[in-house]
Amino acid sequence: METTDQDFVVNVKRIYEPASKKDGFRILVDRLWPRGLKKSEAGVDLWLREIAPSAELRKWFNHDPDRWAEFVADYNFQLNKNKQIARQLIGLIKQHKKVSLLYSAQDERFNNAIALKVFLDKFIKVDRQ
Repeated sequence: METTDQDFVVNVKRIYEPASKKDGFRILVDRLWPRGLKKSEAGVDLWLREIAPSAELRKWFNHDPDRWAEFVADYNFQLNKNKQIARQLIGLIKQHKKVSLLYSAQDERFNNAIALKVFLDKFIKVDRQ
């Protein structure tokens, strides 16, 4: 999944996929380090675990599509409470122009990186006004 704006590109990519120059600055947005992946082989530029949903929310969600809407709402609430970390991520996006949000979940449609990207798209639009 990719969003292109005049100023930046934000991709969402599973960390187990090979790193590419097209990825730009690679940010792992999971609270836990991905299983079976050595840090030296991950190609991660920054592990921003503070931006991930709380352990309680992550465990409750458990990648259940029926819980997706509530998960997104609760995660947005958590992100709004911690705007400093969201602003840090937006600063990185503006600085690097091309960023990939990395996640380890098997589900490509219902994961925290997708929810984070949707939040960022809205946050950045508000930030520009």
